[in-house]
Amino acid sequence: MSGILRGVRPLDYVLAALMTAAGAFIMVMNIVGDGAAEPHPISTTSWLIVPLFLLVTVPVLGRRRNVVAVVGITAAAAAVHVLAFSWLSRCGVVLPLSFALAYAVARFSGSRRDHLLGLAGVVVLQLVTLVRDSSIDRVVEALPVALPGAALFYGIGLLVQNRVSRKQSAPAEPAAQHATV
Repeated sequence: MSGILRGVRPLDYVLAALMTAAGAFIMVMNIVGDGAAEPHPISTTSWLIVPLFLLVTVPVLGRRRNVVAVVGITAAAAAVHVLAFSWLSRCGVVLPLSFALAYAVARFSGSRRDHLLGLAGVVVLQLVTLVRDSSIDRVVEALPVALPGAALFYGIGLLVQNRVSRKQSAPAEPAAQHATV
């Protein structure tokens, strides 16, 4: 088990816990809520939607080790959840999760190919989720929030990664220079 969690940092646990708790809350609200205000009626009130939604939120733990795999697993798990349970409200968790994954793609991807695959996976995750989200009338209504949000967080991740890279590549000033001043 320690091999699986190697490289996971405290912030990764916090992010996964927040996403999982929010996901569990929204899934429970899908079950116990009346859904009358939703544009599309909830398709199921099965309690299976709660544990199976963990497959969508928990993979974020591995974002530092292989972010492209994490994005792919998350998108696939979301697709399975949508296919299995159809109309549910998921966007309240999946959109913030997609933003966090877009940041992680910029921050932890090594090659241009990984950046492109990761971003494509984030867009697929958003589209798969929004196509059967009961709280959204049409996908095109949510895309003006989803896509720019992912782009914004990707940009922030690039800025952070560039700053970290500059700090690591800057030559250390010799201590003798400071002593003579």
